[in-house]
Amino acid sequence: MAILDWIVIGVFVCALVGIVLWVVSQKNNDSADYFLGGRDATWIAIGASLFASNIGSEHLIGLAGTGAASGMAMAHWEMQGWMILLLGWVFVPFYSRSMVFTMPEFLERRYNSQSRTILSTISLISYVLTKVAVTVYAGGLVFQQVFGIKELWGIDFFWIAAIGLVVITAIYTIFGGMKSVLYTSVLQTPILLLGSLIILALGLKELGGWNQMLELCNVTPNYEGAQGTMIHLMRSNSDPQYPWLGALLGSAIIGFWYWCTDQYIVQRVLSGKDEREARRGTIFGAYLKLLPVFLFLIPGMIAFAIHQKYIGAGGEGFLPMLANGNPNSDAAFPTLVAKLLPAGVKGLVVCGILAALMSSLASLFNSSAMLFTIDFYKRLRPKTSEKALVRIGQAATVIIVILGILWIPIMRSVGDVLYSYLQDVQSVLAPGIAATFLLGICWKRASAKGGMWGLLSGLIIGLTRLGAKVYYSNTPDAAQTWFKSVFYDFNWLFFCGCMLVVCLLVVIIVSLCTKAPDPKKIEGLVFGTATPEQKAASRASWNKWDVFHTCVILGLTIAFYIYFW
Repeated sequence: MAILDWIVIGVFVCALVGIVLWVVSQKNNDSADYFLGGRDATWIAIGASLFASNIGSEHLIGLAGTGAASGMAMAHWEMQGWMILLLGWVFVPFYSRSMVFTMPEFLERRYNSQSRTILSTISLISYVLTKVAVTVYAGGLVFQQVFGIKELWGIDFFWIAAIGLVVITAIYTIFGGMKSVLYTSVLQTPILLLGSLIILALGLKELGGWNQMLELCNVTPNYEGAQGTMIHLMRSNSDPQYPWLGALLGSAIIGFWYWCTDQYIVQRVLSGKDEREARRGTIFGAYLKLLPVFLFLIPGMIAFAIHQKYIGAGGEGFLPMLANGNPNSDAAFPTLVAKLLPAGVKGLVVCGILAALMSSLASLFNSSAMLFTIDFYKRLRPKTSEKALVRIGQAATVIIVILGILWIPIMRSVGDVLYSYLQDVQSVLAPGIAATFLLGICWKRASAKGGMWGLLSGLIIGLTRLGAKVYYSNTPDAAQTWFKSVFYDFNWLFFCGCMLVVCLLVVIIVSLCTKAPDPKKIEGLVFGTATPEQKAASRASWNKWDVFHTCVILGLTIAFYIYFW
């Protein structure tokens, strides 16, 4: 890192501090101000926040690393970002009418209080033990690689970077609330985009162009039983990791859960001043979401191609090597930053990385604090004043920060294993929640008990699957039984699809066997129940340009699939 790099980083930090101080000066008078920014966010802030919140360690390390290891296979998950459009066009009207703060609160309106408690519990646990922990763990690794510092003041630099990242982000999230998340995202998003585009351009220049990348990556991925080549999205259905049918089903289910029902994402849309701004924010976010494949996954493939080129020329490889002799694919993005970028530009990209990690953490802290405050504390003490709720939210953020830091040693000791299981966790978390929300909004007959048991069945099946993964991964000589075949050997993507079908059936069967919901209770919350006034308000919130941009996004997604088929 040159002096110019540190100057660039210093300017970025000063700009960030300035925004946070301005946000803090705009006092949070009540819980709506603190958690939803007063519900007055514009489409630019919403779209930028959706994108910046989404881009975290799973992209900086995971997506680029997967691109270097297996090529285009994981692009399915990124291209399912078109489902943000479903959030804007289909779900926003229902969420806006309900005037809820959280997704569990919406389930209570639609089903019952038990459904709210179940979803709140699932979300809080998953945020603290996966999203917060993985982002912090990866952040420490990224900065250790980029700065090239092993120790500072006799302390492992990983700890300084990881804990420093958590503490700085927590400070502005605690004092600024949702507004700080939204407005810092407006600064962070363009920096992240610019920095990643520079890496893409310099990587292709070092390699010799796009066609050179396609040629060097036209090889079989480095995992047992792999089918096809790295440059193709669609692998054979006999591929052990990414069968094309399973990839389409699994990525669609996870995408629907993440973009349309997860508090972490939907909270950005709930902060919109009206239905029009919320929808246009999702359209802007969908445009931005087309970029990560090119900003992170393809640079990972470029790093692999440069590695192959260097070895082919008789020199040392580009990527650092693991003890088993394979290149360390997870180091793809930070290695590109460290080896290819000139002074000044490296500082800009480091700012982009810092922006991505801080924005993801800030969103996680704010969403987690909101879930605890609104879905647990306020329900136990409904007469709590608005200012007290803000203080409780700030205290909850501190607790979540502490839990995240305490989890780092465990995360670091089993980091590779836990990170590889991250997609597995999402694949078993998503189906039950997706089924409950989908039928809750599309089917008037879905009953309170049907929704509750849909969530519970998903939780039980998912925990069984995860428990089996842990047990059988550490018991290689275990007997072959039907249980092992179903809950361990069965491809994780096909399992995700089957799990959705099971959860849908549970909701349908239980609903048909129990009392139908009161029409007044679900008015405006399900298709076919909106009043004429509500329908008119929704229709007035969009025009031909919203439809045009939606069609452009869908067209670009289809074109991408055709090109990389």
